[in-house]
Parts: sequence; C-alpha cells; structure tokens
Amino acid sequence: MNVILVGALGRMGAHVAEALTRAGHTVTASVDVGYAANGGGRYLRIGEVKEQADVIVDFSFHAVTPEVVGYAARHQIPAVIATTGHTEEEKKAITAASAKTAIFYSGNMSLGIATLCDTVKRVVSVFPDADVEIVETHHNRKLDAPSGTALMLFDAVKEARPDAKALCGRSGQGKRDKNEVGIAALRMGNVVGVHEVMICTDNERITLKHEAFDRALFADGAVKAAEYLAGKPAGLYSMKTMFQN
Repeated sequence: MNVILVGALGRMGAHVAEALTRAGHTVTASVDVGYAANGGGRYLRIGEVKEQADVIVDFSFHAVTPEVVGYAARHQIPAVIATTGHTEEEKKAITAASAKTAIFYSGNMSLGIATLCDTVKRVVSVFPDADVEIVETHHNRKLDAPSGTALMLFDAVKEARPDAKALCGRSGQGKRDKNEVGIAALRMGNVVGVHEVMICTDNERITLKHEAFDRALFADGAVKAAEYLAGKPAGLYSMKTMFQN
C-alpha cells in the first residue's frame, strides 16, 4: 500500500512512518510545512504532491484538515484523519469530502480506546440513573481541551443515555443536574494520555480506565485504519465502524 503521510516531521509522523514500514507499506510522499523546499518525495503542502497513493494518513494539525480532505476528494483517495481539536467548519469539510471518497475520522486511533467506548456504553445502559464523570489527563503541550477522546467517551455515554449533556469543567454553585456528564481536563508533564470514566450510584462505583504508555500505539491504530479504509466506497468511517466490520 502506497501512503501519503501528512505531518511527516511531527512526533506522531515519525511513529506512523515506522509503523507503515513494519507493516510492509510504503510512504510514497511526505508532507510537512517544516521542509525547506519541495523535492525527493517531500512537500510543504499536500496540494503539490504528484505521486500516486492508495491512502492518505494525516497526523498534522486540525487547521490543515480542509486542505487534506479537499485533496482526497479531488483525487478520490481515501484519507485517515488522525488529528483532533477540529472546529465545526473543519468537521463540515470532513463530512463534505466523505461524499466523494472514504474518510476515516476518529478522536483517538487507539484500539484500546475503541474497546473502552463500547464498554462504557454497555455499563451506562445497565445503570441508567448513575452519575457519570469523565477525567482525561495529557501532557502540558496539548492544545485542545477536552480531548477528542473524552468527547468520544461522552458520545458513547450519550448512545446509552440520549438526554446526557456534557459539562466541560465545573464551577460556581448549584446542584448537579441528573443528565450532566462532567468532563475534566488535566494537563501536566509528559503524560501520553489517561482517560477514566466513573459510573457511580448511591451504593457503588465502576471506574473504567485506559492509559497510553507510548505514542506508538496511535500510529499502529492509524495503520490499521488505513488498511481497513483501502478500497472502501465513499463515506465516513470510524473506529466504531471498523470494529463492526
């Protein structure tokens, strides 16, 4: 499988390149604004790429997403969007592109997180009146809060409890609303990623937790997503759809 890798010079870009090589795939073009100039299969912008590819993997920055999915749609190349923190307009660009090509979009590329989301949905459905709280912890350089993963976990809660409302941070005075799901974001040190979901009744508490030890796990998930996406018809895909298939 030939891959266009966007965000090649970033920390995750290096992990993805290594994971692709281990899986027997080829990075046919690398894209990053950090390159000095175009040449040798390296490009500053994806719009300048000339090489053919079977799939695009984007681990760059959310603001670049419209350009990436636009290129994918024009050339009808499937794309894995592994960045987070997208604005509503950027999300609309992803959806629009998915009408013309296959787009894989997930707030977290970890297979473990995908399993956690499914488990959260199942447990919350068993305890419909329980209080649910989500706590996510990341390194002090992460820009978006709450994390895309925390929002995925909230969506899992909402599948079981459609009236759930996200409360990102809690302050002031007032009784806890029975439908609110608190989401707390911690930023410190070099933490790769820790996500906890607490489901609590008056008599018991269930805590579901996922901890990432190495960013390489996200690269492995992105490669799995790229392999899954190759040959798929136009549409919007995710970890959930990948597990269902």
